Amino acid sequence: MDLGSRDAFARMGTLGIEEEFYVVDEAGRPTAGIDDLIYGSEPPEPLVDRLDHELFKFTIETQTPLIERPSDARGELSRIRSALVDHATDHGYRIAAAGLHPTAKWRELDHATKPRYRAQLDRIQYPQHRNTTAGLHVHVGVDDADKATWIANQLRWYLPPVLALSANSPFWNGFDTGLASARAKVFENLPNTGIPTAFEDFDAYQTFERRMVETGSINDRGELWYDVRPHTGHGTVEVRTPDAQADPDRVLAIVEYVHALVLDLADRYADGESRPSLRREFLDENKWRAIRYGHDAEFVTRDGDGTVSLGTFVDRECDRLGIDGLRDLYEVPSGAATQRRIHEDGGSDALRESLLLPR
Repeated sequence: MDLGSRDAFARMGTLGIEEEFYVVDEAGRPTAGIDDLIYGSEPPEPLVDRLDHELFKFTIETQTPLIERPSDARGELSRIRSALVDHATDHGYRIAAAGLHPTAKWRELDHATKPRYRAQLDRIQYPQHRNTTAGLHVHVGVDDADKATWIANQLRWYLPPVLALSANSPFWNGFDTGLASARAKVFENLPNTGIPTAFEDFDAYQTFERRMVETGSINDRGELWYDVRPHTGHGTVEVRTPDAQADPDRVLAIVEYVHALVLDLADRYADGESRPSLRREFLDENKWRAIRYGHDAEFVTRDGDGTVSLGTFVDRECDRLGIDGLRDLYEVPSGAATQRRIHEDGGSDALRESLLLPR
């Protein structure tokens, strides 16, 4: 049983970015492309061992190499994305990005045949059969396992605002859901998702991980799909909350913030700081507000005594951490609002085209 170890947590501040995309045709419609792009050909060098697929034959995932310096994130992200677009173009496909493909009908799509996914479909049934979601995952290296667990605990309050800023999936199965991030709600129908409970220390998390496998609840530790987790293989804290994005600047703004926040929390851990802990029910309420309202959300504060608007949260965090990207992200229309505007002006065809990565 591969459960990772404490020894994996050895480096502080490194970065890794995982992005999930959709393989589509020239008009942006879903198409089964993984047989050609993953199994039927060798990907270009930047994608070797960094390209995989998800549950459906039209979903594909990339991973950046280990990023040593945050300043290198833009270049690495651009290199991986360009290689993916070129690889898809060579086989007659396009690549699209959003939290959900707005017109994909899950009943009409083919599932991947990889044994791991077939086992998930058999165990989970309906919720997994319709899981057409695509997310953005950010890994930040942490040099101590207990520190990583503490940071993951603390990050939970910050995750709903991150989701609100990334909200990019108002449409699902061809209709407007009325939500800013329908992806988050669709994904939460799976087991072992959402905002997790706090863990006392790394041993407690690893015991949980082991028991979930031993009791047959999951087949491997990768099936703990919570919004944040200590990644016991990579030695990182992994944030899995955001919707996927077509615009790399949006991705980089989120990555900048998550990285800065993890480093700040690492310093607070070293200082022995004790922080207020909001009840899990309020954390879930905050996530619901992000799902429903996106940029217009207000969140229950850490002490539970009031609320804070997303705009105020962004200003405080940017000033506190000395970053700019989050403010830039908030000051432009959200992905959800942009999708609705494009759909209203140009219909489904224009909406699908707007989600394509440029060639």
